[in-house]
Amino acid sequence: MSGDESAAGAGNESAAGAGDERRANAVSRSVTAFGHFWWDFLIGDTPELFLATLVVIGLAVALRHERTVAIVVVLAAVIGCLAASTWRGRKRIK
Repeated sequence: MSGDESAAGAGNESAAGAGDERRANAVSRSVTAFGHFWWDFLIGDTPELFLATLVVIGLAVALRHERTVAIVVVLAAVIGCLAASTWRGRKRIK
């Protein structure tokens, strides 16, 4: 192999490496954007509502075999969470 051929081969390898790096950067940016979307969608400006939702779902799952108790407890939890969120929101405005 002459010197020209080895230089051309090295150029192809570096071009392939740059393409892989650009592809990796594009994937990284896409994953980051996807994560930001879900963070804004689920948590947004009111993380307490996200946590309250998780608590209510957890209560519903925990009480799935006790239907009557679950109805009362989950309903009370939802009303309590909404009341707390409303109180907190009114407190911020003042």
